[in-house]
Amino acid sequence: MSSEGGKRATILATLGQELREMSAAGIMFHQAVADRLGMNVTDHKCADILSRAGPLTAGELAQHTGLTTGAITGVLDRLERAGYVRRVHDPHDRRRVIIEPVLESIGREIGPLFVSLARKSAKLCERYTTKDLELILDFIRRSYAMMYEEIRKIRGQEESAGRK
Repeated sequence: MSSEGGKRATILATLGQELREMSAAGIMFHQAVADRLGMNVTDHKCADILSRAGPLTAGELAQHTGLTTGAITGVLDRLERAGYVRRVHDPHDRRRVIIEPVLESIGREIGPLFVSLARKSAKLCERYTTKDLELILDFIRRSYAMMYEEIRKIRGQEESAGRK
């Protein structure tokens, strides 16, 4: 193998390990946030999804997360008690319930836990050119799209295995 090929193989192996470390750090960070808030990490991430996506039905949130609708009901009960979401009837179809994030509560109670990380992230980005940041952004977007594709494959395989 050429020295360039060897270098690339080493970089790819290291990149794979570093991506795993970044994933673990992200999970641990969100667990720490959830612990500080007195909730579990799934509830915390569901609140995050709602705060970014806006109002969704319980079924739509279940699709976003891959959780069952029964599990989502429990998540929503806990988030509603904590004041992070509210259930409202769809004005066009009273049988349909929309889950709205309570952005004021989320911003007031959850937001401050991200201030330091946001500041450090902005400082880190100063090291990179706009072109570098465009490349990093492309890599991140392609990475999470790939991850969601793998999630769908695994969940599809689980569903098929459960029916056998």
